[in-house]
Amino acid sequence: MNRPGVGPVPEAGRDAAGFVLAGGRSSRMGTDKALVSLAGEPLVAIGLGILREAGLTASVAGGDPGLSMFAPQVADRQAGLGPLSGICAALASTSVRRAVFLSVDQPLLPASLLVWLVRHARITERAVTVVSVNGFAQTFPAVVERAVLPVLEGELQAGRGGCFSAFRAAAESFEQPVAVVPVEVLVQCGQIAHPRGLPAARWFLNVNTAEDLWRAEVHRQSFIA
Repeated sequence: MNRPGVGPVPEAGRDAAGFVLAGGRSSRMGTDKALVSLAGEPLVAIGLGILREAGLTASVAGGDPGLSMFAPQVADRQAGLGPLSGICAALASTSVRRAVFLSVDQPLLPASLLVWLVRHARITERAVTVVSVNGFAQTFPAVVERAVLPVLEGELQAGRGGCFSAFRAAAESFEQPVAVVPVEVLVQCGQIAHPRGLPAARWFLNVNTAEDLWRAEVHRQSFIA
């Protein structure tokens, strides 16, 4: 997919790797979300393209083994345990300091947001960095230090599979809070922008149902750079 606007920033991939989390059950969609097409392109391919545009290596974490046709794939530690299992497997698979996680159902995010998050994590040395929109912290995208893997694995093994609560526990193990940055401030300061001019509140649409897919297509067609 051609995404005009902010181009790749190789620096972003200096100490970070990107992963599209594709291990969800897709129960509300009724079919594997990763392979659902938006503008003729599977959601998994769109997610991988966003990561690459941000200057990151791009892999798939979890999901059907067939997704390996799109990029290198890391299998879940334990199937059926949700995205936290994919996060743990991804962190265990990489040797770089940080991993950037993007949910497969977030096709409207701009690459410039990921670039900024990596830079912020690098400068502040926070264990976990996310953004908020309209005052609500978003679980993804997230930049996570590989060093917190043991804490995340402990949360998973204890049956606490919620990603944000696991992120909070991981950050607390470093005696710090999760870094939550208001996306509106970044837009207002000109730090990030959407290549199609899409308002920030719409970047975080999760494509979980056929209706969500329709909304995502409408958003894409309504705003042109």
